[in-house]
Amino acid sequence: MQNSYASTMHRRGFTIVELIIVITIMGILLVLGVVNLRGSQASARDAERKADIEALALSLESFYRNGRDGSTTLGRYSSTGLAASVSSIQQNLRDIDLKSVMAPGIDDPLDTLKMATNNNQTTTGITPSPTIDQYVYQPLQQDGSLCTSGSQMCQKFNLFYRLEVANISEACPTPGFVCKVTSKNQ
Repeated sequence: MQNSYASTMHRRGFTIVELIIVITIMGILLVLGVVNLRGSQASARDAERKADIEALALSLESFYRNGRDGSTTLGRYSSTGLAASVSSIQQNLRDIDLKSVMAPGIDDPLDTLKMATNNNQTTTGITPSPTIDQYVYQPLQQDGSLCTSGSQMCQKFNLFYRLEVANISEACPTPGFVCKVTSKNQ
């Protein structure tokens, strides 16, 4: 009778080894899920950055074709004064949604849109170097010098931004590297 009781007890529960195996498998699955979720979130932020830059470039091209309201000067881009204030952004890029001037998670366009301080047009030489929270606008004169005032003829521009995740279809497929979008009038 004692043997049947012992065999009944043995069948009712799990052994410590079985519990450890199940907990280990669940832990591995949880870690894989968290890593995949973080990668998806970073990819979504990168997609938002790319959409922001495309919207900025489109608005700058519109400014080139149409100028400001009441302006008779056409055929140039905005100078580095573009990001002097939110009203300057709205005046120069009148059709842009201000959310397109803000990187993911940033609430102020002036914290995101930075002006280039040099005319180096390479992704490794632009200053300031863009971060995942900042976009850099570089207006240039025809000769390639930085266009710093509204009285200068800004004939082309570069927009620089940084991605978090590699994307083979992008112009900058390595995470952490700077991407560049150029004006149509290069």
